[in-house]
Amino acid sequence: MTISVRHGIATAPLAGPRDDGHLLTVADLRVDIPLARGVLHPVRGVSFELARGETLGIVGESGCGKSLTALALMGLLPPAARVSAAALALGGTDLLTLSQARYAREVRGSRMAMIFQEPMTSLNPVYTIGRQLTEAMRLHRACTRAEATERAAHLLERVGISGARRRLNQYPHQLSGGQRQRVMIAMALMNEPELLIADEPTTALDVTIQAEILRLLAQLREELGMALVLITHNLGIVSRIADRVAVMYAGEVVESGPTTELFADPLHPYTRGLLASVPQPGATAPGSRLGSIRGIVPSLIGEIGGCAFRARCDHARDACVETPPNRAPTAGRAYRCVMEPAEARAAMPAAGEGGVETGRTPEAVTLLAAHDLACHFSVKPGLFAKPQRLSAVNGVSLELKRGEVLALVGESGCGKTTLARMLLGLLPPDEGRVTLDGADVSTLDHRAVARKVQPIFQDPYSSLNPRHTIGEIIRRPLDVHALGEPRERGERVEEMMARVGLPRRLTHSYPNQLSGGQRQRAAIARAIIMRPEIVVCDEPTSALDVSVQSQILNLLKDLRDSLELSYLLITHDLAVVEHMADRVAVMYLGEIVETGGASEIFRAPRHPYTQALLASALTVTPAAGIPDNRMGGTFPNPLEPPSGCKFHPRCPAAMAVCSSRAPAVTGTHDAFVRCHLYGSAGE
Repeated sequence: MTISVRHGIATAPLAGPRDDGHLLTVADLRVDIPLARGVLHPVRGVSFELARGETLGIVGESGCGKSLTALALMGLLPPAARVSAAALALGGTDLLTLSQARYAREVRGSRMAMIFQEPMTSLNPVYTIGRQLTEAMRLHRACTRAEATERAAHLLERVGISGARRRLNQYPHQLSGGQRQRVMIAMALMNEPELLIADEPTTALDVTIQAEILRLLAQLREELGMALVLITHNLGIVSRIADRVAVMYAGEVVESGPTTELFADPLHPYTRGLLASVPQPGATAPGSRLGSIRGIVPSLIGEIGGCAFRARCDHARDACVETPPNRAPTAGRAYRCVMEPAEARAAMPAAGEGGVETGRTPEAVTLLAAHDLACHFSVKPGLFAKPQRLSAVNGVSLELKRGEVLALVGESGCGKTTLARMLLGLLPPDEGRVTLDGADVSTLDHRAVARKVQPIFQDPYSSLNPRHTIGEIIRRPLDVHALGEPRERGERVEEMMARVGLPRRLTHSYPNQLSGGQRQRAAIARAIIMRPEIVVCDEPTSALDVSVQSQILNLLKDLRDSLELSYLLITHDLAVVEHMADRVAVMYLGEIVETGGASEIFRAPRHPYTQALLASALTVTPAAGIPDNRMGGTFPNPLEPPSGCKFHPRCPAAMAVCSSRAPAVTGTHDAFVRCHLYGSAGE
């Protein structure tokens, strides 16, 4: 029997849930949201069960219904949404029979809690951390303010935030991104929930913070015996922490099973397409093209007949117009496809197969160079505090050669973006100089620099003018620089849209009418329409699904080869760096601590910081577990940098000299390390 719920009120009775040991039971969950254009069906028949202490990873592209499934479980869907299910139970409680008031009082925030994707938008900026933590506990439990404060301080310490008592009086903006995410975890745990739902909890975090947050979640799950639902598009995270995986597409679970088995032997074409889209060390050759899934997730307005994936599937057939069978080849495994397991394995290459190395070799000509760059800011740490000097970049030298991909990596706050702004000519250095084709950038006209160097930003939506059409946005640089006649500019726009894979029909569309991948393609087209020599890519794929990321990375490779471009790639995704880069520069607290060829850096990193970064990378390695933290402490306050080697408070190999004397550079200009282990002090 199916029950429909509107505004959280059940319209028919349901017998109590099975007492089969499962904490969470979801059977045939459906969500319908009436819109002006029709009814949206974002969740269509989702079913799964979750045991106590178990972790379920839910993966899939944006728009597949992952987050709305979680919101349906939490009772946080919009009022107009209609929910129906054959069963929806938490422990012995039938969630479908609860009113909104009882749901909020008895389930949400107490027995079931959620960590949202962006902590800065989830935390109230006008309330202190302490107030927001204690409020959750006092709402659901009969406790005093002092008892709630004591538990809040204990949990802040438990999630790794030092000086917890002092932090309770701080506001969200006074904490780093990793600290805010830890506060969200502490808030979710205030009432010791039985089930914790984490929706993209590490998307915007550095690799080191990602590993720390996941390690923390795993430890808390084990200690408290709670179950965890992890929603993410990062397959590396799921492979390391989840016991089972559910792959969602177009509102349905198209494949599910134990993590190790599913990653080792994916059976649905969509699952295999996702895995083939991920750069995997040792599986995809550097310089090769990644696998990708053509097209985009279909609109979920109205009914979808047959297999929803058939329009994007290379193995679609006439039988796919019918509803595909739900196959169960082994115990615990299931997938929804017309192909038998043996046929599925034979038809589709596994992740990383089929890559062909390009064999391209960068030229020895230096296009862009930084010479002892330094940039300082005057910062007031408080409203009435005296200004302090912040050294964002200090003594940085590097070169970008023609046709080369130079990756700049490091944690947030290390100065990568400030350095990129100086290289783009957008920020004058306080010391040192930037040269472009041998000429000092400070002596060149800004338009002359823009003709040769163009940026691609992290978030394409915020970098595209929402009031202009895609054609106007791409054409804008030609208009500003008065390049060509109006008819020629229009032809250039059409040519560039075709080159980056944008259909001509999108010329008169606005950014909000495009998908994330299409917006990033538009940003790329705008950057290269003037045929620059250098493109600075600042986290160009961090906000994209893995399937769209592979398309963008393949596009960047194709454009580099066809247009002879050089890239400065700024990213925290080390798998992307290993796949794309010719050379790597590692930055820490305003300094380059190591640089060298990508293959050498990844095969034999020398600096302890580089080693720690690589050890924290979460590649798709089922059953490998979450890597141990090789660094002590947290990222230091840039206003109060450590003496001597800036990394020594966190370094596992620190010596006495490291705290008193800054290390010298050892090596050549193209391959060096800044560490006492390789200087006279380490000999």
